[in-house]
Amino acid sequence: MLPELWPIGYFAFEHYPSAAVAIGLQEVFIEQFSCKARELNAWLHLGSVIERDGEDCFNCSVLFDRTGKLVAKYRKIHLFGYESQERARLKPGGEIAVVDTDWGQAGLAICYDLRFPELFRAMVDQGACIFLVASAWPAARLDAWRLLVRTRALENQALVIATNGCGTSAGIELAGHSMVIGPNGVPIKEAGADEEVMTVDIDPKELLAARRTFPALRDRVDFLNPNPFFIPANHA
Repeated sequence: MLPELWPIGYFAFEHYPSAAVAIGLQEVFIEQFSCKARELNAWLHLGSVIERDGEDCFNCSVLFDRTGKLVAKYRKIHLFGYESQERARLKPGGEIAVVDTDWGQAGLAICYDLRFPELFRAMVDQGACIFLVASAWPAARLDAWRLLVRTRALENQALVIATNGCGTSAGIELAGHSMVIGPNGVPIKEAGADEEVMTVDIDPKELLAARRTFPALRDRVDFLNPNPFFIPANHA
């Protein structure tokens, strides 16, 4: 997994249009990572890049499987407006992305999405037990980063793998501290503030067992549903 907009830096707003790639056309940049996933026989999450679709640009998260096939892409739904030009320069996405992986169904999210729990609950309703989150979270809000990543894991009894940029982007210091959080909200591993490669062993059976042992999601009351005591089948 890589962070959000790592090729240019999240805060390099002036480069957004020129740095865009047309993912659907398999441009050289995208094809290189497809080949790398196939070469390594590994799943590869490309963090996010600026995607061009006609005249519009999106902050787009990309996932390749072991064969190099592009199996999922997610266009960031919640664009950041506070002291940022993302909302002015990019278009928001409109679709949730949940995909089958070797470890279970994974949902994709990007940075600011962490502040909107309804997105993650919607991914759970589509079967997600893992969240892959690419971020460029500033160091000034490191406490919020730690809190939100852990909360999204705990409340959804999901594994959260959250990568964050480090160093500076256009003079803004990023927080680093990429982390993997278990379904009990407890960190499994956390990186530091500097550039780092982090590896973690994950047991999918333990992930699913957490929901069976303490089935909190089965007690959920969905007040937006005509029958507020309806329990989705994948929470059983």
